[in-house]
Amino acid sequence: MSEQLDLLIRGGVLVDGTGGPARDGDVGIRDGRVVALGKVDTPAKRIVDARDRVVAPGFVDIHTHYDAQIFWDRLLTISPWHGVTSVVMGNCGFGIAPTRATHRELILRTLENVEGMSLDALVAGVGDDWPFETFPQYLDAIERRGSAINVGALIGHTPLRLFVMGEESTEREATDDEIARMRAIVREALDAGALGFATSQAPTHVGYAGRPVPSRAATVAEIETLASCLGDVGHGVMQATIGRGFFLDEMAAIQKRTSRPVTWTALLAGMLGPDGHRWVLQRTAEMQRDGVNVVPQVSCRPLMVEFQFKAPFPFESLPLFQPVSAADRAGKARLYADPEFRAKFREQGQGGLLAARWQDTTISEAPSEPTLNERNLAEVAAQRGVHPVDLMLDLALASDLEARFRMAVTNTDETIVGELLRDPTVALGLSDAGAHASQLCDASFSTHLLGHWVRDKKALSLESAVRLLTSRGADLFGLTGRGRLAVGAAADVVVFDPDTVGCSPLRRVNDLPAGADRLVCDAIGVQLVIVNGTVIREEGRDALGDAAPLPGRLLRGGHAA
Repeated sequence: MSEQLDLLIRGGVLVDGTGGPARDGDVGIRDGRVVALGKVDTPAKRIVDARDRVVAPGFVDIHTHYDAQIFWDRLLTISPWHGVTSVVMGNCGFGIAPTRATHRELILRTLENVEGMSLDALVAGVGDDWPFETFPQYLDAIERRGSAINVGALIGHTPLRLFVMGEESTEREATDDEIARMRAIVREALDAGALGFATSQAPTHVGYAGRPVPSRAATVAEIETLASCLGDVGHGVMQATIGRGFFLDEMAAIQKRTSRPVTWTALLAGMLGPDGHRWVLQRTAEMQRDGVNVVPQVSCRPLMVEFQFKAPFPFESLPLFQPVSAADRAGKARLYADPEFRAKFREQGQGGLLAARWQDTTISEAPSEPTLNERNLAEVAAQRGVHPVDLMLDLALASDLEARFRMAVTNTDETIVGELLRDPTVALGLSDAGAHASQLCDASFSTHLLGHWVRDKKALSLESAVRLLTSRGADLFGLTGRGRLAVGAAADVVVFDPDTVGCSPLRRVNDLPAGADRLVCDAIGVQLVIVNGTVIREEGRDALGDAAPLPGRLLRGGHAA
């Protein structure tokens, strides 16, 4: 090979994403692709010394909500900070396309409630003049704008229903004619490059004015009919968030009908009781042995939610909170001060899962009493002789609902989490990057996995962890040429220090449109992030100039143009 390389990564430990053993070697990159692996002596425009560093495929995040953020943040921060080079948007059936001009406010208000996004940031970020209405137009708009990393999008059931049925989409089943119209739109989206179809039946998914998100009003028959388009075109995946009456049997039936993968969110420690995960894993293994490709997504981080009572996300699935979700700030405050409301809230929190959560809740910010910041809620309540519910609501009311609380919702038992991560039937997902920005930040899942689970706990081998972060997700979602270090593959590459890789504590910044806040955390030990042969991050800093072309690709149907 005599032609000069664009980039030579020399002397690293190659972990190729397949799960195979690590090996020493070099990586040669030219014209956006890996062209040489092993001992490479070809001259290069730039040589990077990767001694004592791991060289791996770029990480793939299969569960993000960057559908709106991509219109104001083409770097899709903070995912690439943590080595992510490809993302899947549109999960849980949420998104902003297709959307009629008359429904723009409704779809943004839905995202505000169900995904914890700032409405001011959404309105300012997407702007008044949306460059799309249909899903194909949405993909075209993303492709025109460009992005620093690769993006693929699922068509979501919630905007689809709103597009066809209007506001009634939250209230009733669809007619046969409406289902036929929706099915035609799903087929159009798949033909244009959607990665698949996504839906949700989760009771926690509450949209604008406290209404269920539109997909929750759909029958299983409707979901199956829309997903059947995947079988027609022979590509794509269905992603689903489970709910009552929509679990393994229903997803297996859809998978058998379509012959396409079905992946669901999420199998978490403690979700089904102390041992509930085991029967799910056993049943999943049996299905997969029988050729039924239904794949649970798991998470490597505790599901920690930071919330305010002006947006009480952890409680909005409770019927008690339905009027809270529908009320404005003043109306919420009146409810929180009402003795009857408080009594019912205390009663619901006396036993079971909710009661246990008070022990794992932190007062993260109390503007009226700063000395309580970072104190345990249950401990402070016991010292004052009050119920944790009353302490939370009192602190919320004393601060015009600005007080913040941090609750460990689930996935806190590390013994079970380790079991889930090691199970061969699962995929790694649920970063929720782009969503719940002021409440949590799990976009750092990749560096957390490598630092905490591989290096510190030694619960996973480096090779297994990298496979979870790369080829497992890429293969599941049909992202061709991604997820592996291989000659001919796209040059999406991460170089990191296995001895230091990890993520910093969370910090709050006000860098969203309209000055809205979000939680972020920095990557530690990530030397280089490369997308299609272009270095986009180096030693913790953005490496692309303001006027530089963006190397990311829109992955239509999983393939780069």
